[in-house]
Amino acid sequence: MDGGARWGLLTEITPKDAYVTARSALNMLAGLTQTAGYATAGALLTVVTPETCLLLSSALSVSSALTTRLGLTARPPAHRGPPVTGGDLAHQRPPVVLSPPRRLTYLGLWLPNGLIVGCESLYVAYDPDAAGTLFAGAALGMLAGDLTVGRLVPAAVRSRLVVPLLLLLAAPYLLFFLHPPAPVAAVTVAVASIGFGASLAQQHRLLTLTPPHLTGHALGLQSAGTMTLQGVSAALAGAGGRRRCRRGRR
Repeated sequence: MDGGARWGLLTEITPKDAYVTARSALNMLAGLTQTAGYATAGALLTVVTPETCLLLSSALSVSSALTTRLGLTARPPAHRGPPVTGGDLAHQRPPVVLSPPRRLTYLGLWLPNGLIVGCESLYVAYDPDAAGTLFAGAALGMLAGDLTVGRLVPAAVRSRLVVPLLLLLAAPYLLFFLHPPAPVAAVTVAVASIGFGASLAQQHRLLTLTPPHLTGHALGLQSAGTMTLQGVSAALAGAGGRRRCRRGRR
């Protein structure tokens, strides 16, 4: 729901042809924040307990919620007329989801971005001492990908880069079969995470395939599906890693 509201609002306040640039700016800010956050948390853990770090994180989350609540101005609802009900959404589902172009676009957004989090969820198991560096490297790669695709690549070229970027998102992780040292692993995940830039071109395609009054629903579904796949992938990767550890102990 949060994703649908946020990205739906973004489509309202920016022209459709500027959505990729605006979305890339938000993603870049998120990447900078994540990189700084991981670095700061790693430094804090050398002087305070993990419990204290979690409390600080909770306090910052509350501060973020208050800033959002008090800092955003009120806007009229995008939907005019009676409230949208579950029956209405079911009635609208065919044009939003079931047409083949949209279905393929959703799968292209959900599966790669969701499955790769299974790899990221194993950073701590791979090297507990360097996990923060690996996460920071991934965030830095996402920043580079969003900058390149959203700001530097011409709009006419973006759609042709989707498949190469998705391959880049996954292929470098094959290097982990060789158990590279932490510095090489950090560079590897940074390079791989550039592939997240494919999402910008895919989201723009989703908008072009969706009626304007349903963009909030469409982007909300995309966000919910991606987060669901990310959670499932992380859980499966964690379960598989734990089973392997048990076999190794035997």
